[in-house]
Amino acid sequence: MDLGPALSAADALRLTNVSKRYAHHVAVNALSLRVPRGTVFGLLGPNGAGKTSTIRMMLNIIAPDEGTIEVLGVSSGDPQIVDRLGYLPEERGLYRKMRVRDVLRFLGQLKGLPKAGLDARIDAWLERFQLRGQGGEDWGSARVDELSRGMQQKVQFIGALLHDPELVILDEPFSGLDPVNSQALKDTVADLRHRGRTVIFSTHVMENAERMCDAVCIIARGEKLVDGPVNEVREQHGARVVVIGFEGAPSDATLRVFDDRTVVARINDGNRLIEAELTPSADAQTLLTRLLASGARLERFELVRPSLHRIFLEKVGAAGVEVGLSGHG
Repeated sequence: MDLGPALSAADALRLTNVSKRYAHHVAVNALSLRVPRGTVFGLLGPNGAGKTSTIRMMLNIIAPDEGTIEVLGVSSGDPQIVDRLGYLPEERGLYRKMRVRDVLRFLGQLKGLPKAGLDARIDAWLERFQLRGQGGEDWGSARVDELSRGMQQKVQFIGALLHDPELVILDEPFSGLDPVNSQALKDTVADLRHRGRTVIFSTHVMENAERMCDAVCIIARGEKLVDGPVNEVREQHGARVVVIGFEGAPSDATLRVFDDRTVVARINDGNRLIEAELTPSADAQTLLTRLLASGARLERFELVRPSLHRIFLEKVGAAGVEVGLSGHG
């Protein structure tokens, strides 16, 4: 996204030419980006891309070697903003021998929440994440080390949100969560956005980013490759992808059509649903004609904007991204 000359009150975060090195390794190289308030922003990249280092600099856990970072209108080093932020680290760090409610009371009080009403606030969050239910077991009374990994992650997520922060930063938040708990987290992120909060999360799962984010930044090897609103990013990469759906499994003759590299650059094969990227000189009608001539019976033939999954593969390669056919919105 275009960086103006001065920090806007509408920006929750702005990085300007930020770099970080560890010995001879460049983790982040001259990274500039901005995140408007009230949006969900995805920091995307393969493992080792520099996402966690960037997040730690946003939070002033580590200092950049060059560049400036401004959070909620002030320098990231200003101690007054700490209580306005919520952070879920990639590496979980709960006190394993403490009981869940005690941990959450401790985290809440660290963020300046008064004792009065704190237990009611904790109980509301435990209920929301099904850690305390009517007639069910009250996991709030359990020790942290008695919980599953997914439950521990929900407790830490509650700890990050308990004080109702203006800016929430989540580092790989979906790691280790089953589909039900992943959906609960997604619903909470949507609710935060509806209430005007800003959410930044890092991930290498492109489908989550495409469904949830207003804007994204893709980084690899510490450098920004793509930055902007999701719809604009997909538009900029052109409508060169065709999604083909078949009635039944495609025949060998049909699959051989996709081997012609003068027409199809690459495919993402989902058996009955294939995502085909056309070559720059190819025409979608040529592909359609050849498929029909092969005897294929089609349920779908649609020229679509490329998914974030496809853009990621194009810019970064297959390393570090979840394999599979992503959705098209």
